[in-house]
Amino acid sequence: MSQAPATATPPPARWSLQRRLMVTVVGIVSLLVILVALTSAATLGRVLEQRLDSQLWATTQRVNAQLGESTFPAYTTNPIAILSSGAQPSGLLIAVYSAGTTSGAWISPEGLVQALDSAQLSDLARGVTSGPSGPADTVELGGDLGSYRISTTRTPTSIAIVGLPRAEVQQTITELLVTIALVTAGGLLVLGAATALVVQLGLRPLKSIAGTAARVARQPLSSGAVTITERVPVAEADPRTEIGQVGAALNTLLDHVDTALDDRHETEERMRRFVADASHELRTPLSSIRGYTELTLRDPTLGELATASLERIQAQSLRMTTLVEDLLLLARLEEGQELVYGSVDLSLLAVEAVSDAHAAYRDHRFMLDVPDAPVVIAGDASRLAQVFANLLANAGTHSPPGTAVTVTVEPQAEYVVLSVRDAGPGIDPELRDELFARFARADRSRSRGTGGSGLGLSIVRAIVEAHHGQITVQSTPGDTVFAVRLPVRRPNQADEPA
Repeated sequence: MSQAPATATPPPARWSLQRRLMVTVVGIVSLLVILVALTSAATLGRVLEQRLDSQLWATTQRVNAQLGESTFPAYTTNPIAILSSGAQPSGLLIAVYSAGTTSGAWISPEGLVQALDSAQLSDLARGVTSGPSGPADTVELGGDLGSYRISTTRTPTSIAIVGLPRAEVQQTITELLVTIALVTAGGLLVLGAATALVVQLGLRPLKSIAGTAARVARQPLSSGAVTITERVPVAEADPRTEIGQVGAALNTLLDHVDTALDDRHETEERMRRFVADASHELRTPLSSIRGYTELTLRDPTLGELATASLERIQAQSLRMTTLVEDLLLLARLEEGQELVYGSVDLSLLAVEAVSDAHAAYRDHRFMLDVPDAPVVIAGDASRLAQVFANLLANAGTHSPPGTAVTVTVEPQAEYVVLSVRDAGPGIDPELRDELFARFARADRSRSRGTGGSGLGLSIVRAIVEAHHGQITVQSTPGDTVFAVRLPVRRPNQADEPA
């Protein structure tokens, strides 16, 4: 049993050039804007912190001057008195820690002096640095106070803490970041739209070139008269741009291909006319040769050698006549001639073909599988009978004696499938690609005893294609199937009485 081929993993989906360009441009600009925003915010925050530290240092000096080292102990129990002693900045905080008492107060945004609770005093104490006079520190006091910058002044008996709120610094940085974020988002939207528009306009000529190439690729170019009319518009084939150079090169290529197709078609037509004319002209002399040979064979005075020679000449002339008739038939079929349409019962043709094959290949076993009802299509009865005959002759010639050959007629909705299956040795894979070519034979020596002229399957394909059908072959050792798919009605067939 043959194994099914492994399913190839599809390649991952790739982005279009337009999407890659947009993502690259917007991504780089976004990264630069974010770096600039973070750098600006960090620089501004550092400047504002330095400014707040300067204000804190000046306020600490003023508070220490108000306290005075000689009178410092007198204020340790009442920081509210210090804050109420004159005009003080909003948010100013003072706390005094001594051996006897600990107290503190701050000025609220409404200008009211409020005492600090024990938890806030503990948080302040934890934020005090070691040493006689520590640098400015940052502490989080929670509640209405928030974050503070504090400085510490130490005496032998007490510690005084002065602090200013960081709320203004934080608010300024937050407003800056929000403004940058909004401006950046709006700018990126505008940049994305502008980039998409510019890239789309820039790639429009390339899309036009791709569309032209796709339309040309959909044209059947293998046979017949083919003219490639598609070209890249002149406006999009400007050699001054890179895309325009591609368009101009494609136009030049299409011109060359169009010329080559015209030459190929002209060569095919000349060859077809030559084959048809030569085959037609050869029929008369071959008929004359057969006639004179038959007439001469009637002479009773001929010797045995002369009679054998004339019989050989007659046999070869008959063979050559068959070859010439086949070539002429192929030429006329390719020109759309030789078909006479009518109603054809394929079941009857199959029965007659199998009966003839029984007589020609007595050592083979022929079987028939056709429906009980007639299978009628529009076609040429004599040519379709030739299809059956050639396929059965092919199976009988290229399979050993005793091989089973089955002929099947299977009607479908719009088509009828004719199949000839044999249990012979199969078709050589090297021959399969050229099986329906003219003079293709399994035996390269072209011995007459191993087959015919090599035109049988070519004629079958030509007749099937002339009926707008299709023939396929599948072959493995022990099972070879030729399947012919014929339409029930030919294209554009007018309604005709049966």
